[in-house]
Amino acid sequence: MKVVIIGANGKVGRRIAQQMANSEDFEPTAFIRKEEQKAHFDAMGIPSIVESLENTEEEIAKSIKGFDAVVFSAGSGGSTGYDKTIEIDLYGAIKVINAAKLNGIKRFVMVSAAFSDVPAFWSDVMRPYYIAKQLADKELIRSGLEYTILRPVLLTDEDEPGNITIQADPYQLNKEIPRAAVAKTVLTVLPDSSTYGKVLEMSQGDEPIDQAIERYVQ
Repeated sequence: MKVVIIGANGKVGRRIAQQMANSEDFEPTAFIRKEEQKAHFDAMGIPSIVESLENTEEEIAKSIKGFDAVVFSAGSGGSTGYDKTIEIDLYGAIKVINAAKLNGIKRFVMVSAAFSDVPAFWSDVMRPYYIAKQLADKELIRSGLEYTILRPVLLTDEDEPGNITIQADPYQLNKEIPRAAVAKTVLTVLPDSSTYGKVLEMSQGDEPIDQAIERYVQ
């Protein structure tokens, strides 16, 4: 499966790229923002596309032709203002969704955030972030694409993915999840048609990733 990873230079994106590079099932391409980020992916033998999510939808579409699937794991990051959150997490995501449709790419996996549909949970400082995530998710849901949306809780940097839990009610989740687990979940759901049209609120837990997915989607 030929997969373009949007936001490949992020902490989750890098883990997705690494795991795909170690798998025989995927041919990853890194969608990155800066030329100097290429070296990291060159070292893994992963080709790169240098393009900005602030560019036009048409230019983004030109850059992602010929892929079987899109993984969106981009974000403006915690050091930017609300303007960049809207520009990247919301508008950038919408442009990529539309670019996928223009290119006939049906499969789309979105890395979103737990509690995106629960405004009562949002703090004032995080409200713009959650609004962006919720609206981007809604755009993907109504896009007609074969989507899966992953909504992890607070991300940590353990090397091992460990076990997870997936719950319909995010209040039933644990507080954290390793980025490695989110990356492994992306690889697990990508070829799995039973996850099409599903939203997976997820945290660390007590089930292996494949078993947690299977239990939830049945």
